[in-house]
Amino acid sequence: MSDPLKILFVASECAPFVKTGGLGDVVGALPKALARDGLDVRVVTPLYAGMAWRSFETLEGILSVPLGRATAHGAVRMARLPGSDVPVYFVEHRQYFDRPFLYGPPGQAYIDNIERFAFLSRAALVLADAIGFTPDVVHAHDWQAGLAPVYVNTVCWGRPMHASASVFTIHNLEYQGVAGPQAIAFTGLGSEHFNSGEFEHFGTFNIMKAALRHSTLVSTVSPTYAREIQTPPLGAGLDGELRRRAGDLRGILNGIDDEEWDPARDTHIAARYEASDMAGKAACKAALQAEAGLAVRPDVALLGVVSRFVRQKGIDVLVAALERVLALDVQLVALGMGDPGLVEQLGQMAARHGDRFRLWSEFSNARAHRIEAGADFFLMPSRFEPCGLNQMYSLRYGTLPIVRATGGLADTVANYEERTGAGTGFMLGDLDPRSLFDTVGWAVSTWYDRPEHVARMQRTAMAEDNSWAHAARVYEALYSEAIARRHPERAVEAR
Repeated sequence: MSDPLKILFVASECAPFVKTGGLGDVVGALPKALARDGLDVRVVTPLYAGMAWRSFETLEGILSVPLGRATAHGAVRMARLPGSDVPVYFVEHRQYFDRPFLYGPPGQAYIDNIERFAFLSRAALVLADAIGFTPDVVHAHDWQAGLAPVYVNTVCWGRPMHASASVFTIHNLEYQGVAGPQAIAFTGLGSEHFNSGEFEHFGTFNIMKAALRHSTLVSTVSPTYAREIQTPPLGAGLDGELRRRAGDLRGILNGIDDEEWDPARDTHIAARYEASDMAGKAACKAALQAEAGLAVRPDVALLGVVSRFVRQKGIDVLVAALERVLALDVQLVALGMGDPGLVEQLGQMAARHGDRFRLWSEFSNARAHRIEAGADFFLMPSRFEPCGLNQMYSLRYGTLPIVRATGGLADTVANYEERTGAGTGFMLGDLDPRSLFDTVGWAVSTWYDRPEHVARMQRTAMAEDNSWAHAARVYEALYSEAIARRHPERAVEAR
């Protein structure tokens, strides 16, 4: 038998150790699915403040990472992804990562983020070399790891790592690692790399552009988003670069961790249930209403939101529509953090409508599970959504999503068909307060007037397989293609 494919994941987040959104979920779940298929996968991520670092194994030695004229010294700790043998290596550097926030205070970014994540990308390759792990593919995630493919093609020249293929995955194109031209110095690369074929982008330094230029193949997290980002409205200034690499760009829909997100086994919820017996969902709804301080009423539609409270998620539109939505006979619970202005507006609304709207301006994984299980509908009116996971969690829990038809939302939610009762949710095309209100009203009227259709949609939604098993096989084929591109003589059969 041939040796297993060796994959090095480089990412700034990895659940359950640290996450701010879908990136962390993907990096915490996809390696486990790949490992179940026999791949040798290792993950490298920073050691941040607040982690349970005392429970991690400390590896011997000092990690010396060259960054230009200086060398940054760090350490490495190790754990394994829960339920697997996949090792996660945490690069430790107190100056860079022992801070209150991952990327900066809400709405802000640390001024040295380029330097911090240049260290991560270079450290991942230095670490792999130190432990004798030469990957077939370096899989870098978002701009924070975008220098890894660049380093494979540059500083690794003449070394074993230079033979590695690279895959760069875009989780959110809005964030690109942009700075002034002088930021090239923080990468440890010469100023000659600040050119229009690498880092220079309309006079700025742009890590994501360089990653797009240097990676063997590029992927993003849903087929629809892969098409959308090649257009000016959603291309965030890089649509031309993405069209240039259209033949190398793949849209692979994320999966969900179907062991953590399973209403039949979930330890966070009041009662467990499955599609054949939904009694437990009614108990979860009553428990969520009580937890939120709302009237425990089975006869009222309960809407749930678990989100970052930012414009990307359409929260400003939700705020504008909220008075009219709450005038319906509904209840709403919302959980999340984000833009202080939007949080304040939501808080004011919750104070005025405390009998039907409860806001938790925090993040709690356990409460997120309880909202998914207890709500009747899940609101996700995103302006754009590369993939989205919460709508897939909702489908698994029989909580019908109300979403905008964009990105991964369009790929995963089937719009309700009134004539037949088919579908798994409700879609709005235009993102404005009237359209959002009308779509919520459509969903709520369906809940009251056609409960048999709602029950059918719930069963259909819960029967879908959105696990990582399928996506893992698609990624395996992508890795094989990348290796074949890098080494035509070593083409690996797609699994």
